[in-house]
Amino acid sequence: MIKTLNKYAYHAIEQHVKKTLKWEKAVKKDEHPEALHQMRVGMRRLRTAISRFDLLLNLPQSASQKKIAKIARKLGKLRDIDVLKDTLETDYQPHLPPTEQKLLQTAFNTLDKQRIKALSQTQTTLQSETYKALKKALVDWLEKPIYHPLASLSIQQVIPNLLLPEVSSFLLHPGWLVGTNITDSEVKICPDWEPENLETELKNQGEIIHNLRKQAKRVRYQMELFSELYSEYYAAYITEMKNIQDILGNIQDSVVMSEWLADVFKSEIDTNLPTLATLLKENRYQLWQQWQPVQELYFQPEHRHNFHLTILNPQPNCSDE
Repeated sequence: MIKTLNKYAYHAIEQHVKKTLKWEKAVKKDEHPEALHQMRVGMRRLRTAISRFDLLLNLPQSASQKKIAKIARKLGKLRDIDVLKDTLETDYQPHLPPTEQKLLQTAFNTLDKQRIKALSQTQTTLQSETYKALKKALVDWLEKPIYHPLASLSIQQVIPNLLLPEVSSFLLHPGWLVGTNITDSEVKICPDWEPENLETELKNQGEIIHNLRKQAKRVRYQMELFSELYSEYYAAYITEMKNIQDILGNIQDSVVMSEWLADVFKSEIDTNLPTLATLLKENRYQLWQQWQPVQELYFQPEHRHNFHLTILNPQPNCSDE
């Protein structure tokens, strides 16, 4: 049998709806940070699935991408606080002198207060009419799915067209050019940067780099929807997206931590927490050393070309059930 778009879309949406709802009760009760993480990921992947199959789905307005994104952002605030606290406690606090460890307690007290507020907002969100309407709309649609005519096409006919627009946006993202020079149309990586150069660049271009990370995540999530339809070369590109997401995400997390601490102490952290400030800068510099080889790889025309070719060529038998 031929697997049509509607069957593939249905499976993806059903999978992520189930995952999202599975963790809802545990998140409401604040039982474990992992429950929040899993529910947030479930909603993000659900949003990706609905976004990618938008042309063929006839979903109620209450189950739109925007509604899902809004709720996921609420969950994200609480998750970000948990990650920030865990990173400070695990990765940095043990390496600080006693004076800075003691001073860091001020930051933990602030985090605890922020978490109480974020948890309350999350619980309110999951009890809101907007969330209830979203959940009901998705469950009802799964019971009686409605599609547009395009949904009857074979998945193999259209899968490259679904993926390539997002991949092209990723490859043309201006974030790739951060930390480079362009001479006679040729991009050159800056290999001899000092940590001070990086800090200046992150201050000026940090948001662009963070946006590239989000684009890599979108590409990865969308590619993972179709991983079973492709060869191991396709899986290798998914792994690369994960690596890019991790490196740039860790850089962004470090920058956010520095900014958050500066806000808590009402001054640059070099003043109050010099050892921690140094550790954070060293961490960002090491991550940038990991990033530059990835930059170089993706400026190679052959690598970009092969990326496109891989997506254009799903396995010949991928549509067989």
